[in-house]
Amino acid sequence: MAKLSAPRAQTRPTERTHHGDTVVDPYEWLREKESPEVIAHLEAENAYTEQETAHLAGLRERIFQEIKSRTLETDLSVPTRSGAWWYYGRSVEGRQYGIQCRIPVADPDDWTPPTLPEGGAAPGEQIILDANVEAEGHDFFSLGSFDVSDDGTRLLYGVDVEGDERYTVRVRDLASGVDLDDELLGTAGGAEFSPDGTAIVYTTVDESWRPDTVHLHRVGTPQDDDTVLFHEPDERFWVGAGFTRSRALLLIEAGSSVTSETRLVPADALSEEARIVWPRTDGVEYSVEHRVADGADRLLILHNRDAPDFELVEVPLSDPLGTARVVVAHSSERRLEDVEAFEAVTTVSYRRDGLTRIGLLDPTSGDIDEIAFDEPLSTVGWHGNNEWAQPMLRFGYGSLVTPSTVLELDVRSGERFARKQQPVLGDYDPADYEQFREWATAVDGTRVPISIVRRVGVQGPGPLHLYGYGSYEASMDPSFSIARLSMLDRGVTFAIAHVRGGGELGRHWYEDGKKLHKQNSFSDFVDVADHLIREGWTTPARLVAEGGSAGGLLMGAVANRAPDRFAGILAGVPFVDALTSILDPSLPLTVIEWDEWGDPLHDPEVYAYMKAYSPYENVDPAKRYPRILATTSLNDTRVLYVEPAKWVARLRDAGAPALMKIEMSAGHGGVSGRYNAWRERAEELAWLLDVLELTDTDPA
Repeated sequence: MAKLSAPRAQTRPTERTHHGDTVVDPYEWLREKESPEVIAHLEAENAYTEQETAHLAGLRERIFQEIKSRTLETDLSVPTRSGAWWYYGRSVEGRQYGIQCRIPVADPDDWTPPTLPEGGAAPGEQIILDANVEAEGHDFFSLGSFDVSDDGTRLLYGVDVEGDERYTVRVRDLASGVDLDDELLGTAGGAEFSPDGTAIVYTTVDESWRPDTVHLHRVGTPQDDDTVLFHEPDERFWVGAGFTRSRALLLIEAGSSVTSETRLVPADALSEEARIVWPRTDGVEYSVEHRVADGADRLLILHNRDAPDFELVEVPLSDPLGTARVVVAHSSERRLEDVEAFEAVTTVSYRRDGLTRIGLLDPTSGDIDEIAFDEPLSTVGWHGNNEWAQPMLRFGYGSLVTPSTVLELDVRSGERFARKQQPVLGDYDPADYEQFREWATAVDGTRVPISIVRRVGVQGPGPLHLYGYGSYEASMDPSFSIARLSMLDRGVTFAIAHVRGGGELGRHWYEDGKKLHKQNSFSDFVDVADHLIREGWTTPARLVAEGGSAGGLLMGAVANRAPDRFAGILAGVPFVDALTSILDPSLPLTVIEWDEWGDPLHDPEVYAYMKAYSPYENVDPAKRYPRILATTSLNDTRVLYVEPAKWVARLRDAGAPALMKIEMSAGHGGVSGRYNAWRERAEELAWLLDVLELTDTDPA
């Protein structure tokens, strides 16, 4: 069979003019998703990538088997109590998807999760949804909304079989296991039953994939008869809705990247007009939590009005615009992130010194009793706490060397219980690995944190895998990965560059990496690479970089800015044609994104700034690029496949050794099913090891 040449897309110039600047785009025609020519080009890209990586087939299989052999394939989660049932998920060896189950609570006063038998069904187990059954006949399957009515009699679940994140919600009678006639089409995630179980609150999206409308569906009636509870006409805002833990209120939230507004509706009177808590003010974000104190209904409001790192106040439910009592004052040393109210206790989540923290809050004094851990790098967060009256609070903990661990705190006694740690089969020992916190000095003097993990005994300069993101105030917190062991055990050091644009060091860290400060994210990543090279961790010939989505934009930008620092760059679903996308308000999410990137359509300064860094616009034939692998999915609605397709075409014009792999039946998150996901990751890691010339290295 003849060896394939690298696909070369035809050039079909398309002009666009903004602010007096005309751009000729030779590859915009690749946006025509339904075109047979486009599909043929994408399939040619896949065929060429498969040819160029065929020599890695054995390594891909070995890494897949390593991931599989370290994973307890038949496993179950720690049961979570809701009402009169303990709910949990099970995975079974050989099956792609999880199985959702429950067993009845034996004693109403028992809040200790039952110990379930390994490898089989628990006595009295009821399977409420087997995703393997639901996924039959579909190349892609994703479970979105999932909720059980308070009385435990009905299940609602949302399914996406295309990868476009449009879910069809159905209702199942749990006594018979039969689905009712209800079918809600085109929903976003997050549908919920009303507390009485007779209605469903859900959201739908507009043509730009913006969740814009909240609906009320009465179970047993046609979707056409549903009531609109709220519609948001402003294209900068998305909406969502959910009931408070107290089950007393429905919260309808509208938000942009910088502004939010919450409405309240009594849960027992959903037809009433929603009441605004605080009217929206540009630049003010807030969230609302219902608390009951001394028989009085109150609202805890976490906000950033004159408080960049947020302040927590309390107001009466009856008068939210009245005088607010400060519960936790603003501090630039601590970024408040969340507050959760229960019948007898209140919890907070926050960030200090670049790491997550949790604690119990005294709403009267504002004192926080922090739950402390010993490791220098770790991630912790409350989760799975659904019940208003529960005396046990659950939280998760992990680090770069400590597998994800579920713990519970008895708020009555203060005793802490370890319920489960992610199993890692084989001879894994955390003591065989070491983690570090380093700080790089950016070009403007800013100190940028780096989280690093490697196997004990590995010395530099050696192979290093550097990961980054840096957008939307999303923090890349240190966490454990079974798949990463395949790199660490081959002597590769892994590092996270916590660049500006993320939220690791508070709101200013985010603000300094967005809009007209976006290029700080890119320079930070290069400065981190330079620090790791200068301090002897690695060399340019032994350094690979990875980022996905907005982190893929980071990868494209640093490829243009400093191609000589890296031997290879892995860009997942990369946002590399940023200017073209953000100029077009008809594309998914574009108008919402103006708060993150700026509005180049109407602002010439933003246009010029984005044009100066957008990776596709700035591919330079005079530069020698490292090896590049871009991955994407045909049905991605967040970052369209056309962006990496155009970018790779232009990189090829510049002589860059670029490859593209596209999943033809998946969305932004890639393939569905755990075995498929492991194989996908094995392919990516094998490519990185090939760049690092470690394909023949066996794990330690």
